[in-house]
Amino acid sequence: MRQLTILGPGLLGGSIGLAARHVKAARRIVVWARRPDAVDQARKFGVADEATDSLDKAVAEAELVVLATPIGAMQALAEKMKPALPDGCIVTDIGSVKYPVVNVLTHALKGKARFVGSHPMAGSEQSGIDASRRDLFQDAVCIVTPREDTDKEALRLVFDFWKTLGCSVATLTPEMHDEIVARVSHLPHVVAAALVNVVCANDSKPLDFAGPGFRDVTRVACGPPEMWTEICMENRDEVGRALDALLDELGKVRSMLKNSDAIELRAMLKRAKHFRDVLRFRARGTADETA
Repeated sequence: MRQLTILGPGLLGGSIGLAARHVKAARRIVVWARRPDAVDQARKFGVADEATDSLDKAVAEAELVVLATPIGAMQALAEKMKPALPDGCIVTDIGSVKYPVVNVLTHALKGKARFVGSHPMAGSEQSGIDASRRDLFQDAVCIVTPREDTDKEALRLVFDFWKTLGCSVATLTPEMHDEIVARVSHLPHVVAAALVNVVCANDSKPLDFAGPGFRDVTRVACGPPEMWTEICMENRDEVGRALDALLDELGKVRSMLKNSDAIELRAMLKRAKHFRDVLRFRARGTADETA
């Protein structure tokens, strides 16, 4: 494409820039940041051909704009940049909640740009542009979330864009995305945070005895609290349903222990091991294919 513009040079925005430059996804890559110091950082880490704090300048010649900002900032940013966007420009995002984002941004950009929701399932407990990696999206799943009225050409370009960065791309409705991601991403973060708080109810002394299992299970609790508060609140209905299902499962385990039901407990653990092994073997197959 002629120009790719990334709004927000954090971990994901910076990694998009590095990956796009590496595979030459666009002839020109521009990054916009609100703060001058963030612009300087974007230049320092080489995530784009040009970095600027002028929103109009950043998007004026863009063929594809990627919103890599917090979800709560996307609507205001879309409305602010709309007059400067080229007619027919394609806009996508990296938000981990899709139903409200897709509906709001499709409406906000209507008549000027074509919006396609997307969510690369990539990242880490780290944040900020200094944690950016050009291989962050390699073999990651990216979920693209079109509506019935989504422009087909725009959908194809966004689909191909994420594939070019190394993603395995899948398509879900925004509603189905939020239901599934609540269980595979949002719920694990809440559970990891709750587990740390249970263990450290009074002080951090128990952490002196924590092994790799505890560190693995709770790694995601290191994520930015502000970002995860926003995500959970935006997807609160689906996260609530996922929590209800988890509490029901834990209630069954509690009954097994109370009733000394080793047979049911073993069956539950065996079932969980089976599905976790499925995930492990899928990941191994992807690594083998890459190699």
